[in-house]
Amino acid sequence: MKPAYVVMLVLGTVFSLIGLGMLTGGVAATVASSRQAGNGFLSAPAASFSADSYALTSPRLDVAGTSGIPTGVASIRLEATSTGGDVFIGIAPQTEVDRYLTAVHHTELVDVSVSPFRAEYRDVPGTARPVLPGDQGWWTVSASGPGTQQVVWDVRPGTWAVVVMNADASPSVAVQLRAGARLGLLGPLAIGLVIAGILLLLLGIALVVLSAVGLGRGTPVPPGAPSAGLPPAALPPGSAPPPAAPSIMGKPPVGRGVPVDEWRAYPARLTGKPDPVLSRWLWLVKWLLVIPHLIVLFFLWCAFFVTTIAAGFAILFTGRYPASLFTFNVGVLRWSWRVAFYSYSALGTDRYPPFTLAATDYPADLQVDYPARLSNGLVLVKWWLLAVPHLLIVAVITGSAWSWRTPPADWPAGAGTAATTGPSLIGLLVLLSGLILLFTGRLRRTLFDLILGLDRWVFRVTVYTALMRDDYPPFRLDQGSAEPPVPMARPAS
Repeated sequence: MKPAYVVMLVLGTVFSLIGLGMLTGGVAATVASSRQAGNGFLSAPAASFSADSYALTSPRLDVAGTSGIPTGVASIRLEATSTGGDVFIGIAPQTEVDRYLTAVHHTELVDVSVSPFRAEYRDVPGTARPVLPGDQGWWTVSASGPGTQQVVWDVRPGTWAVVVMNADASPSVAVQLRAGARLGLLGPLAIGLVIAGILLLLLGIALVVLSAVGLGRGTPVPPGAPSAGLPPAALPPGSAPPPAAPSIMGKPPVGRGVPVDEWRAYPARLTGKPDPVLSRWLWLVKWLLVIPHLIVLFFLWCAFFVTTIAAGFAILFTGRYPASLFTFNVGVLRWSWRVAFYSYSALGTDRYPPFTLAATDYPADLQVDYPARLSNGLVLVKWWLLAVPHLLIVAVITGSAWSWRTPPADWPAGAGTAATTGPSLIGLLVLLSGLILLFTGRLRRTLFDLILGLDRWVFRVTVYTALMRDDYPPFRLDQGSAEPPVPMARPAS
């Protein structure tokens, strides 16, 4: 791979991810800004707090800064509703609160967990009885009375504390508290994030596509295995383009010697020849050895996603998959298959995978025939709607099936909902194969052939959903290290 294109690919991926993050943050900030329009506040749900002491205080609120923050930049609103008599709520400097509660039995709120809701307190013993909090003049903001009391505080630098008490300074405080916040600069921040995110994302996408085009042009077609429909300039010298495979979208030809439709060769060919002798223990540390490849594949798959979208637009308007992008994406799939074959999708070889998009003499390879034409309209539905049956099967094979955990009835609404993935069929079979290799020193060939069949199914579906072919993947498990031979149809009567 050319270093200039590699650097361009990395920079484009980084710019795209940063731009996407900024754009997402900008959209979220825009929604939040619209919700707090008209001097509104973004509020959290109310929660119950109680203490047997005279006062309930917050932890130290340290606000960094040495000068005043302009009014309205950041504001906090606190609402307190007493379950008994009158309630008092106030915000003041920490030093004033410490002086007021000296030798007074009070309770400090240490931590709050949301899912499930749980409050942790620290009891501070004392024997003195506090004076009425509403009679003190040093509160920055305060409110006292029956029902719900509210204070709004413009954030200032310093160390602050929130105090909630009964208005008559009696013990046993029990209240419902609700907090809200308002950021005055949220609107301009949202606009800036959206504009900067779009510009950075477009720059990153342009760099990724240009680098993929360059890398695709620099990836040669392996001699002896030219892709069907590839432009003549890209074919090896002296070779003729092979006939295109029949499409599943049309009627297959009939007559003597024609392959059965259900068993025709798929235009994506995955092969993997196992080593005759494998190390018993090396597979235990291959997770560490493949880390350099995983880092590279992260950037390559980010580019694969972008180039697939770009190719989709090209197919929609021209009916053709750009040849350089096609070659690049096939190279990404080939690289991924080599790493998977070496590691935990097959454990087929101890030979370290090469760092290249091109086909080599490595024992694992992937070839995809280049399509002469693709359906303009099919590109809109085949990667999600038509592929649903296969995606359900692949979810089982790869362990991508989702399950949900229902929260207990006493948890707040929406809290505790979780999703987990099921076990991977390939992973379980590879683990079994590795254990057999560890104790016997041999690869169980029938098990290996089954694993290769599952891998082949996954990569065929990947090729189809990546818009590289219109041929629908067959519902069959082609086991073995090589593509199975195609049986011939019976002569027509």
